[in-house]
Amino acid sequence: MTTAIITPVQAQPLVDAARQQIGVTTVYDGRYQPLAYPNGDVPMTRGVCTDVVIRAFRVLGTDLQQRVHEDMLRAWSSYPPLWGLRRPDANIDHRRVPNLVHYFARQGWRISPGTMPADFQPGDLVTWLLPGNLPHIGVVSDRRVDDRPLIIHNIGAGVVEEDVLNQFPITGQFRPH
Repeated sequence: MTTAIITPVQAQPLVDAARQQIGVTTVYDGRYQPLAYPNGDVPMTRGVCTDVVIRAFRVLGTDLQQRVHEDMLRAWSSYPPLWGLRRPDANIDHRRVPNLVHYFARQGWRISPGTMPADFQPGDLVTWLLPGNLPHIGVVSDRRVDDRPLIIHNIGAGVVEEDVLNQFPITGQFRPH
């Protein structure tokens, strides 16, 4: 069963919540760390691309740490077995792009990846495959350069908003509803 998380009216608050992290989360740090549960987080000054998404949803009252963990407990075998784990780990599972992709797809949010800039709406979540086969995720902004939407993400030097939509191969597009 799909559970509504945001409505189109809430897409702008999601974008705004992601944007508020710019200048605050300035360090890229993906180290494994024990986290409180639920609502656990690494220090706000640190994080990875998934933390941008997780923190933006938390501003809207949705804890992806808890939602992903509970979904993994229910449907462990449907998640990618990429890390050799034998059971869900609430400290890290939500901070991994492939797990978020699986969770978002299970919520019915997956849409066919756009081919034109107009196919991307503010609040959409986009995934890419970076060099070295590294998965990445970002939030589509309401701001544009020419006709291209900017992306709010953390690709290595903290959270930024920049023109990178087509810089890497797009592997997924998700529209929370």
